[in-house]
Amino acid sequence: MSPVINHMKFTDLEKSALKLNALYEQLEIKMYGRVWTTGELALGFVGDVGDLAKLIQANAGVRKIDDCKAKLGHELSDCLWSIMVLANKCGIDLEAEYSKNTRELIEHVSQELDT
Repeated sequence: MSPVINHMKFTDLEKSALKLNALYEQLEIKMYGRVWTTGELALGFVGDVGDLAKLIQANAGVRKIDDCKAKLGHELSDCLWSIMVLANKCGIDLEAEYSKNTRELIEHVSQELDT
């Protein structure tokens, strides 16, 4: 029997990211008396990116981190969560921007390859 794979659509990922953010905001109010600003969220993201870089090194075999593959998946997920939440808080339609940007880059790189 093959395992069931749950593929979420972008909007489902975004909804779950925002649901988690709402819970974090409740916890932030409880712990700090206020929610994190977008600047503080961005700083948290920068910290996650630093952790991600170390895990990428470990995955490539140039840094020793136990259970790096599982930790790498976790950190990539953390970074995606941060990007989705920051986009929402800044009023960016991330799905539309991603589609537009990749379409334009595919066209640009394809043209460069043809010249």
